[in-house]
Amino acid sequence: MKIAILSNGNANYSTRRLVAEAEARGHDVRVIKYKNCYLSLDEKHPNIYYKGEQLSGFDAIIPRIANSMTRYGCAIVRQFEMQGTWAASSSIAITRARDKLRSQQILTKAGIDTPKTLVSRNTTDIDDLLEQIGLPVIIKLATSTHGNGVVLAETKKAAKSTLQAFYLYDEDGTNIMLQEYVKESAGVDIRAFVVGSRVVASMKRQSLDDDFRSNLHKGGEGTSIKLTPEERRIAVKAAKAMGLHIAGVDLMRSNRGPLVLEVNASPGFGIEKVTRRNVAEKIIDYTEQNAMRKNSKDRVGA
Repeated sequence: MKIAILSNGNANYSTRRLVAEAEARGHDVRVIKYKNCYLSLDEKHPNIYYKGEQLSGFDAIIPRIANSMTRYGCAIVRQFEMQGTWAASSSIAITRARDKLRSQQILTKAGIDTPKTLVSRNTTDIDDLLEQIGLPVIIKLATSTHGNGVVLAETKKAAKSTLQAFYLYDEDGTNIMLQEYVKESAGVDIRAFVVGSRVVASMKRQSLDDDFRSNLHKGGEGTSIKLTPEERRIAVKAAKAMGLHIAGVDLMRSNRGPLVLEVNASPGFGIEKVTRRNVAEKIIDYTEQNAMRKNSKDRVGA
């Protein structure tokens, strides 16, 4: 099979692992720096160009799109889809997952428990928002990632100051999310790595100090953990609701059961080092099966 990995380059650990596993299975794999691609928007010929070369003939693509390049990266994925190439993560699913408000609405509609969340875009409702959500409260920008743009406000004064500062972040207003603070799980969450309809690896992430955020990017420590059947079920259901075949589902254990915090469309592979699970192999295996199935159907229908 001919596989393209859309990435920022070979220096990325997840990219190196995917290349190694794909080559070990005898596939022709190529890393494409999607930000350096350009598109020909012709309805009859949806071409993609990279370093002066027209890209074509790929059986599958595995997108590894950075948050900061979501729009353009998804446009590249969409162009491959228009060519009939099977994508491990579809452009629409990636777009959904990157919009925190939209993803929260999708999870809620699917009946998946999440921390209570309020969303606002102006400063006139602050008192009402805080009365509804309670204190302490987690305040985050809808565009936050890796724990950046996320604040824990323990008092009404601190919450108001944070909200006002966030509202000033964008003169046209920005979506602010207020989320309940789950005390029993402060500084701890669980990352479940979903491939297809299975959780292939899971780890607990815990902050090393009194930080309420457990992100590994913020210095959190990861340890392997066994999920309960309910946690596995919810992780798979959350990924499916977002339309993602490959996802990092972040969970929190609460007194009322597991809560989904977020569904990540391009989860990091640090979980491999923590759990000793071969996540890259599972992704390549899933890609093989589904791309070959699609291509077989296409040939039969031709």
